[in-house]
Amino acid sequence: ASPCLILRADMDALPIDERTEDISSFKSRTRGKMHACGHDGHVTMLLGAAAVLKGMEQSLKGTVRIMFQPAEEGGAGAKRMVEEGVIDQVPKAELAFGMHVWPMLPSGTIASRSGTIMGAAETFEIVINGKGGHAAMPHLTIDPVVAAASMIMNLQPIISRTISPLESGVISVTQVAAGDAFNVIPSSAVVKGTIRAFNPKLLMSLRDRLEHVLNTTSTMYGCNNTVKYSPDFYVNVHNDEKLYDTFSKAVAGPVSKEKYVRDFEPTMGGEDFAFLSAAVPSTFFMIGQGTGGDVKQHVPPTDYGLHHPNFALDESILPIGVELHANLAIRGLKWLEMKFHTDDNTATEL
Repeated sequence: ASPCLILRADMDALPIDERTEDISSFKSRTRGKMHACGHDGHVTMLLGAAAVLKGMEQSLKGTVRIMFQPAEEGGAGAKRMVEEGVIDQVPKAELAFGMHVWPMLPSGTIASRSGTIMGAAETFEIVINGKGGHAAMPHLTIDPVVAAASMIMNLQPIISRTISPLESGVISVTQVAAGDAFNVIPSSAVVKGTIRAFNPKLLMSLRDRLEHVLNTTSTMYGCNNTVKYSPDFYVNVHNDEKLYDTFSKAVAGPVSKEKYVRDFEPTMGGEDFAFLSAAVPSTFFMIGQGTGGDVKQHVPPTDYGLHHPNFALDESILPIGVELHANLAIRGLKWLEMKFHTDDNTATEL
């Protein structure tokens, strides 16, 4: 079978009102929808690479599968596409590559690492049910607000006292809602948040401990509860060690303005490229974009964080993404062909 690899870009926007300054003529025209994570830049980079590769199609020895993916922001779009055959269709893909703009790095730099680069992620929605009543007569109620507050505090020692200091995990409560009036104890309280870890096994362990704390706290206060998780928790993004060390790092280095790949500190941020990296050897890169912008030329700064309403893409890095995609494809097909014919699969010979 001929070699095949995947180049992937996510496409979706976010439910955010855009506040990016100095680009009133070039910003979201739909209230409550914004490209605040750079996915429009990812699509542009991959479109550019696809045009380059199409122009040299006759010289490519294999198949480059261009993957434009919806629903990265919580919808597990990559998982759906894997289930629908983006890897297994003929010819079967043997490698996958992806990248993300990263405002915390200088524009034009490239960063990555061998092994886990992004965390596994889960969400939760808890409803604590009690018995409502007049706030002046709390003894006649079962107060879910007190139970929710206690539970939130009881969650904190899970990370500091139940997992090894050499492991990393996060349980963050991000939303709390209860009641509509100052003088009414509500009948229920809603608590939402996220769980993160660098491996799915620990993530599931943290989820079990959250449920234990929820149930014991609810019982203590005479409440009952329900908990709902996301339909598809995200596994961790894992850069295949052999692929990264012998190929990907060497290919990406010359593309960076620094001519080398920075070592990237793993982040608990979730990314559904993970479902590709769990299925085939893969590499995920970060492309720095944090030092763009020019106030005098009315170009907004590009160092706002991902998902920020003032996020702006540094368009000067788009050619870097195009070049990186194209080089990974061209050399990746050669690398796969070399692997088939010889045991020597180092990128330096490409």
